[in-house]
Amino acid sequence: MLRKSVTLAVIAVGMLFLGGCTTTLFPSVEHRSMPTGEKVPAAEAPYYHQVLDWKSCGQSQQCATATAPMDWDHPSKSTDISLALTRASATGTRLGSLFVNPGGPGASGYDLVHDDLDYAVSKTLQKSYDVIGWDPRGVGRSAPVTCYDDKKLDRFIYGVAKNPVNSPAWVTEVTDQSKDFAASCLKNTGPALQFVDTQSTVHDLDMLRAVVGDTKLNYLGYSYGSDIGMYYIDRFAKKVGHVVLDGSTDSTLSIFDISLTQSTGFEKALKAYLADCPSTKNCPFPGSVDDSLAKISALYDRLTTTPIDAPDGRVLDQNLLDTAINSALYDKSSWPYLSDMFSEIRKGTTDTAFLLADSYNGRNTDGSYKDNSLEAFIAIGCLDYPTETDPAVLASESAQLVQAAPTLTRPSVIGDVTCENWPFHNRAAPPVVTGAGAAPVLILSSTGDPATPYQWGVALSKQLQSAHLVTRTGEGHTAYNRGIPCIDNTVDRYFLSGTVPKKDPLCTG
Repeated sequence: MLRKSVTLAVIAVGMLFLGGCTTTLFPSVEHRSMPTGEKVPAAEAPYYHQVLDWKSCGQSQQCATATAPMDWDHPSKSTDISLALTRASATGTRLGSLFVNPGGPGASGYDLVHDDLDYAVSKTLQKSYDVIGWDPRGVGRSAPVTCYDDKKLDRFIYGVAKNPVNSPAWVTEVTDQSKDFAASCLKNTGPALQFVDTQSTVHDLDMLRAVVGDTKLNYLGYSYGSDIGMYYIDRFAKKVGHVVLDGSTDSTLSIFDISLTQSTGFEKALKAYLADCPSTKNCPFPGSVDDSLAKISALYDRLTTTPIDAPDGRVLDQNLLDTAINSALYDKSSWPYLSDMFSEIRKGTTDTAFLLADSYNGRNTDGSYKDNSLEAFIAIGCLDYPTETDPAVLASESAQLVQAAPTLTRPSVIGDVTCENWPFHNRAAPPVVTGAGAAPVLILSSTGDPATPYQWGVALSKQLQSAHLVTRTGEGHTAYNRGIPCIDNTVDRYFLSGTVPKKDPLCTG
């Protein structure tokens, strides 16, 4: 399961541009999409052959609702669910549709495209593609996972345990909380909770491709969106058009492997911040990196037993500090917030810490939540990976995490207690991908990415047989559409003409 970013992450795909054409290759349909009509199993045909009715929904965009079976394994016996889409029509010569997913899991592709189109894709791609964002099942407007109201969710996220951490009473306390959360998710979401896994979303995406009339999928996926993309490439290889996966996961990893590598990545990013800090104004850590790490570690320990009260009644404890630090480490541009936060904490002030944590958790200043991204994040992750429960294994894993990230990690006597008590468990082990027979695809990976570390992108580029690696040397999560010409030009050229680099361009920025 990937950590959510304060800034969104994305993925994309495109169709081959026929050089020299001045007419629209696929006339844009204003109101009704014409499905491909391709042959599929009879039980899936009503979904693949449905006609979408697009209606204006502001921002010069159209929105539509597609229907999918709750259970793709038994579509004819399944209850239907709705999937929400929005599209920004191509402003120039149209090549087809480009689906975009911003990651998470749990982030809204609908909101990304509708509200932040320029952040999602470049102006160049907006000219040539109908850019489509959709909320995957379980997310936002698409059969959303619903667990708690805002007040209960606030207590679940920000509440402080009554018992000492790692004590038997603490284990009972957090276990009971997790059981209550899971039961509420099932009660308020219903049977759809069992079917919000990534593999079901991959099947949805292939159906949506056909429904909008594209014989090949063009897709841009950021962070977890790369998971959707890599499984699509592997499962529907012959239907791959142009696919870019930015901030990818190694498909061979277990959930613990992911956690271990991410922990190492965030510790590395923290060291990079501390190395840079003395050169900035008002740095709270003028000493060596090791000395600064020791001070932060001591702060974690202090907040474990003596949290700081915030004006709104919440408290800054070690868990909230962890969320705040990690949220700012996703991007180098957020490092000044870390300096402000640490300076404030020394004075007993919590404003920036809560600003960072609230942004990460999607919490508004009035205590309401912007979306259901946290609940979807948990639900999808619990279905996608097996949950370890063996105490001996958990103890070993805890020790490895502490060794890999001694500043940001504390020993724990429990594992993922929420998924352990989830009403449904992973429906199938995630497959190791090969994508045999797929058209060429691009894998973007950044050397200083703490959330999806560089080695994951390298590994995936070797696992997918048609993949081409594009390296970005630099700090932060994801690479495309960040104002780095080497990256942006490589991606845009690929989507417009199908051109892949002869070798890794080794971009910097």
